[in-house]
Amino acid sequence: MPSLKRLQRLWLCETIRLREDHAGPLEDGEANRLARQQGGDLAGRIEARALLLAARDGQQQAQQHWLQGARLALGLLLLLALFSGAGLAITALGDGSRPVNVFWALGSLLGLHLLMLGGWLLGLLLAGDYNTALGRLWLWLSEKLARDASAAQLGPALVLLLQRRRLNRWLLGLLVHGLWLLILLSAGLMLLLLLSTRRYGFVWETTLLGSDTFIAITHLLGALPSLLGFPLPDAETIRASGDSALAVESARHAWAGWLLGVLLVFGLLPRALLWLLCLWRWQHGQARLRLDLTLPGYHLLAERLQPPSERLGVLDAAPASLVEAQGGSTDLASSGAVLVAIELDPQRPWPPALGKAIANAGVLDSREQRQQLLDQLGRFPPARLAIAVDPRRSPDRGTLALLGELARTASATRIWLLPPPTGEALDSQRLSDWHTALQRLELAFADSAPLAWLESGHD
Repeated sequence: MPSLKRLQRLWLCETIRLREDHAGPLEDGEANRLARQQGGDLAGRIEARALLLAARDGQQQAQQHWLQGARLALGLLLLLALFSGAGLAITALGDGSRPVNVFWALGSLLGLHLLMLGGWLLGLLLAGDYNTALGRLWLWLSEKLARDASAAQLGPALVLLLQRRRLNRWLLGLLVHGLWLLILLSAGLMLLLLLSTRRYGFVWETTLLGSDTFIAITHLLGALPSLLGFPLPDAETIRASGDSALAVESARHAWAGWLLGVLLVFGLLPRALLWLLCLWRWQHGQARLRLDLTLPGYHLLAERLQPPSERLGVLDAAPASLVEAQGGSTDLASSGAVLVAIELDPQRPWPPALGKAIANAGVLDSREQRQQLLDQLGRFPPARLAIAVDPRRSPDRGTLALLGELARTASATRIWLLPPPTGEALDSQRLSDWHTALQRLELAFADSAPLAWLESGHD
């Protein structure tokens, strides 16, 4: 299983919990056993169980698809931000054939930004978790681009997980402020390019207000940028620009520098500072993120993952949906050879004559025997495992699941389809069903005894 970041692991835990809340308990016998073998506290065992189930049922792969969709959606939004910023600058300045109204240009560059910024701050103070239109668009695009049926619970699980530490606001804040930062940066660069390659004249116009009002507003907005070195038009230049665009080069430079400075101070800098704030709060909160073990779904797992004692009998209710059996092999260090049989006729002589290098695990007839052997093989994985089955029995789902689980404890596994007793014919259709089922599990099988392979590793 590939290594996952901590947030991704917790996210998968929440996804499995939501899935079981909606569809009922999953078939989790093997996952519970492996989680108990891992040890540790309850949270660690719940996490191990969830990762095993997610890898088995496709949620882990769906998570990777969801993340790929999220990255693609983010890329699309970044492209949209670049073109939007350039469009703002072009709209603000025009083609240079007419004088630029400096306050209309400033409103075009910063009006929507300041309106959205005020809405974000107000929502943060009053509503707590404020989902912006950009944030909702990103989440919607991420789900649509994932296109994975197993991703149904991923979006809601992520939202619920982050809400516990109120991290939604900071994650979406990173997105929103980052996009606006890119929009304003693109607008500033386009503004600089246009001002460098075209000649613009600047005016201000009014019917009700006097020139002194515009002088005061211009000086008020340009005070902070002037501290950073941006030019500030003097009172005479401002007053003269109210009649027509000045042809004086210094006036053009003063108004152009003032416009760039105001965009930087009231546009780029606030978004950059808020983006850094969201980044700090996101990293700080993410490090403290934990599973809420008081939730009913996790509380019910406590008895199965940290049982006070091992009990016999049926422990779990039947799952709402059955899981397709899977074969496999272990990557752990292994040694030795083991022969085991499953539900043989008591009249059949067993075991056959075995060499000293082959361990006899007996015949598995009960749940307790199966669990005991799985625990033992989990601690001491064999290099070779032969499993004898009676092909006169049907290859039911429970037997196939057990074969797959046993196979995953050994480096190599072979299934021994035992011959029928002397004088008894074997049903060809049932044997064909066994062959089909074992091929689906990708398990090697044979009609003859694999004792030579068990002892030496080859036939």
